[in-house]
Amino acid sequence: MTKGRLEAFSDGVLAIIITIMVLELKVPHGSELADLAPLLPVLLSYVVSFVYVGIYWNNHHHLLHATRRVGGGVMWANLHLLFWLSLVPFVSGWVGEHPDASWPAALYGVMLLMAGVAWLILVRAILAENDPTSALTALVKDDRKAKVSTALYLAAIGAAFVRPWLADALYAGVALLWIVPDRRIEAKLSAE
Repeated sequence: MTKGRLEAFSDGVLAIIITIMVLELKVPHGSELADLAPLLPVLLSYVVSFVYVGIYWNNHHHLLHATRRVGGGVMWANLHLLFWLSLVPFVSGWVGEHPDASWPAALYGVMLLMAGVAWLILVRAILAENDPTSALTALVKDDRKAKVSTALYLAAIGAAFVRPWLADALYAGVALLWIVPDRRIEAKLSAE
């Protein structure tokens, strides 16, 4: 499979994930602005989840742009990532419906943690398929953001059982950490 097909397939799956999330949003029964108040937890959960899917889509694009070859291991690693991301609508909906509950907040963190692990597996699979002296190898060698994110996810999962709102704040903080893609990849590829 070419990397173009892999990217197109992934884009399609991510588009479906976002579509499912938006279709789960319910219209308020009244016509006043105050009628939105009961829906705020669902809307906030949707916004954070939309941002996460967007972050993965953006970084996936940059990662594949720096990739030269795609083999079977990369395809399976990519499917592994898409599996965890496909759970976003379900877990996001659960968190939105029960914003003060511990288990939905914790499961949201588990899903995010596993998507992060799947991302690292995908990166390692791509590195194994490509030239070890490539620009990509040099750029992902020391990924501090991934280490910080993992620590924050683990802290948030624990915090979900004490203060679910704190877990939600940590998840939003990790999203802010990743919202800007790694510009080193673009700069390095432009220089080559």
